[in-house]
Amino acid sequence: MNSYIISNVNVIPMNIDTVLMNKMVYIKEGRIEKIADLIEVSEIQIFDGENKYLTPGLIDMHVHVWDRYELGLYLSNGVTAVRNLWGIPMHLRIKEDIVEDNIFSPTFFTSGPKLTGREFIGDDNLNLTNPSEAKEKVISYKARGYDFIKTYYGIDKDIFDAVIEQSQRSEIDIVAHPSQKVSFSYHLKPQIKSIEHAEEIVQQALKYDIDSIKLQPIIESISKSEHTSYCPTITGFNNIYQMMINDSILSSESINYMNPLIRKVDSKNQFKRWSNAIKNDSSEVSRIKNQHDFHIMIVQKLYEAGVNIICGTDAGIGVTLPGFSIHKELAFYKKAGLSNYEVLKTATVNASQTHSIMNQLGTIEEGKIANLLLVDENPLIKLSSLENPTCVFIQGRKLNRETLDSYNERAKNRKNLMASAISYLENLIIEK
Repeated sequence: MNSYIISNVNVIPMNIDTVLMNKMVYIKEGRIEKIADLIEVSEIQIFDGENKYLTPGLIDMHVHVWDRYELGLYLSNGVTAVRNLWGIPMHLRIKEDIVEDNIFSPTFFTSGPKLTGREFIGDDNLNLTNPSEAKEKVISYKARGYDFIKTYYGIDKDIFDAVIEQSQRSEIDIVAHPSQKVSFSYHLKPQIKSIEHAEEIVQQALKYDIDSIKLQPIIESISKSEHTSYCPTITGFNNIYQMMINDSILSSESINYMNPLIRKVDSKNQFKRWSNAIKNDSSEVSRIKNQHDFHIMIVQKLYEAGVNIICGTDAGIGVTLPGFSIHKELAFYKKAGLSNYEVLKTATVNASQTHSIMNQLGTIEEGKIANLLLVDENPLIKLSSLENPTCVFIQGRKLNRETLDSYNERAKNRKNLMASAISYLENLIIEK
């Protein structure tokens, strides 16, 4: 059922910094039809909002989805839309099943496979060797149903130029993990709608020189690019530090929410990598911690400069949990000095403005898709109230807390390692 009225509810619309007290919200066929003090519609069910708070659903703009159990983890944590940035054929099947109403899921957007340069070899990358091949891949990914082009490390300028040119012709947006083969400012081109990872400002633009004075002109250049959003993914990097200081992190209860293949391979490999780094140089711990603290400053400077900051976690790899991690990410933005309203914007209206295909999300306004959260307390006062929503509405469908908790239980300790491996191998066969 996706047509009903929610009564006695306080609406946080997120298109303005206010709370609309004691309203009625009419949801019709999965969209917000009307918001008013009194709405009268014959023969329609009315849900009592019990004076709770209705907010737009959260949007995680940088995730890596490995199975359908993770979709439930996102919903349980109030994430009603995700932007998956490592696309494989499995994700196209997920999109198809969502469209056909075969599964409950956040609104799902996905890039194609990661496009890298000639030298950056790895089974998780699609290596481009010349501009013609680059254009062919862009055309192919658009035709197959991917929503974005994901550019990654090591792309030379001639190939990158071809990707951008063809993306413009094919009318498909680019999401960029910056390439070290071009200048950082190159990624401010109009077809690139968002740049990923605060650490790339440190590692590429600043050449690992943590210097606030050198940072300022970089921030200014980003702020002048009106089409550019920035996705910091503070949590993903911070989890490097967490692995360094917690020897038992891989045996923690929470790690069981990770996909079993990722847990067995990627989580262990990352833990081993950083454990070895400490053995070789004990100062690595303080270096990573200092860089993380500098990332918090970067978010502060981006916000002060008026850059459109979008919330992304890098969830699904390492030890970064699907769903749960968004609340940690939002807390980091709060630590950077953003108000609760500005923090919430990063995961709602800011995210929805990044791509035209997401414009119907992110606010509670008439005509928008009814991806909503019902929470006990006002998140503009208590941000943590978003962590366990009473209800989640996904395209108007109401999921209560009991259902959401069941998604957590199904995902925990799931036994789908072999199925995940087959999906991963399928991508290697098709893309390589």
